[in-house]
Amino acid sequence: MEAEITIIYMLCDELTKTMDIKEDIRIKMSNAEVMTVVLTSARFFGGNIRNASIFLKEHGYIPNMLSESRLNRRIHAVDGSVWENLFCILSEIFKKMNTGQEYIIDSFPVPVCDNIRISRAVILKGENYRGYIASKLRYFFGIRVHMIVTSSGKPVEFVIAPGADADVTVFKQMNFSIPENSICYGDKAYNDYNHEDILINAAGVIFRPFRKKNSVRATDSQIERLAARNTRKRIETVFSQITNFFPKKIHAVTKECLILKVISFIIAFSIRCLTA
Repeated sequence: MEAEITIIYMLCDELTKTMDIKEDIRIKMSNAEVMTVVLTSARFFGGNIRNASIFLKEHGYIPNMLSESRLNRRIHAVDGSVWENLFCILSEIFKKMNTGQEYIIDSFPVPVCDNIRISRAVILKGENYRGYIASKLRYFFGIRVHMIVTSSGKPVEFVIAPGADADVTVFKQMNFSIPENSICYGDKAYNDYNHEDILINAAGVIFRPFRKKNSVRATDSQIERLAARNTRKRIETVFSQITNFFPKKIHAVTKECLILKVISFIIAFSIRCLTA
């Protein structure tokens, strides 16, 4: 635990220095310390900022801890590009470690409330947040995280979209900033021949979604089909590990707060992968 908290702070501190983020000389906590509270809460306290701040203060990690209200204002004052750049640093490390150049894409839901409470939902509103979980044959109301991971289960890219957005729709919006000649596996929901051609021609990425036997581009070899299926299943383990960081219910009062917490869980998981 101590090692992970130290690494979290070092990463945040180096990032803020590299980005040359100016800080008021009167502040009691640096931006790196504020980010450390967020990521520590995501990694060890189910996203509970209060518990994380108490722990970090009592154990001497951040002795000049701000009050709860001031800390919350500082957290939301951190620009989104800072979190994005932090994840990008971890992503680049994982891509260099992935010598096999195999990747997997899939998505997982983050429900906000049960269907029966949709009419009273405050954080999110609109039918575009009502998604469907095919594996469980049920609907949910919330957002969906679309993610690309390495074959060993380390996140390299993600997009957060409304729950109703189809996988193939978000698939076309992703950057696919993975090395040329990489192979990316997906499930049946990602079948789009035109976009597959765009990926191979524009980015040099070979996309291999799982296909039905009667598909126009069906895989000829049964061994290849089984290998692709087994590789793709590894991402389900990753999603299970990320959602294990989640509390029973993510406490958030705005959509921005909800998204920030989900991002912090993903980054915290990535840092754990780095230290494992």
